[in-house]
Amino acid sequence: MAVKILFVDDHPSQILGYKTILTYNNRNLDIEATECYNCKDAFSIITDTVNPPNFDLVFLDRSMPAYEEGDIFSGEDLAVLLKKNYPDTKIVILTSHAESFIIYDIVKKVNPTGLLIKSDFSGEELLSAFDRILDGATYHSETVRKAIKELLSREDYLDSINRQIIMLISQGFKTKTIAGEINLTESAVEKRKAKIKDYFCIDKGNDEDIIREAKKLGFI
Repeated sequence: MAVKILFVDDHPSQILGYKTILTYNNRNLDIEATECYNCKDAFSIITDTVNPPNFDLVFLDRSMPAYEEGDIFSGEDLAVLLKKNYPDTKIVILTSHAESFIIYDIVKKVNPTGLLIKSDFSGEELLSAFDRILDGATYHSETVRKAIKELLSREDYLDSINRQIIMLISQGFKTKTIAGEINLTESAVEKRKAKIKDYFCIDKGNDEDIIREAKKLGFI
């Protein structure tokens, strides 16, 4: 018996590693692999109406070169497209990003069947995740579980826009640029910054203070 898997990662060595590990699965399943190394090729497969794909699982790297013509800018966008076209296909996102905000946004936007931080898991854990996902369970690696637990308690203050503002601040953007990036007025951005400072217990602080507290709490 075979399990059909689409691997999407711009590093072929990563795909080779995943395939090699999964051949040692506990169910004696053959791995029937299809490989894509960029968003464009994956988009073509996912949107093929002549020969629609029939994958049991899709392993997606979050960070890949964009395919702007298809409005695909990351593995997350491919995951959203997959869920729309093939809701029964199980999606596993693998990422090097351990920032809490990024992890939380992936879960909120995609809610994949599996989400693993690349630095978190061993080959043994990947096989364990594979088993649980095939059984219909959701699997999160340790860093993902911690991030979700932490941010769920902070959702009112740190909504998706506030999280985006913090990430943009950490990248060096100022209020005017942030306003353009997230389609808000500068006044609205400043009000949200005030709310963020209030949550972080920052009195009369600046952007550097926001970054410092966000790093201290493990959000970035």
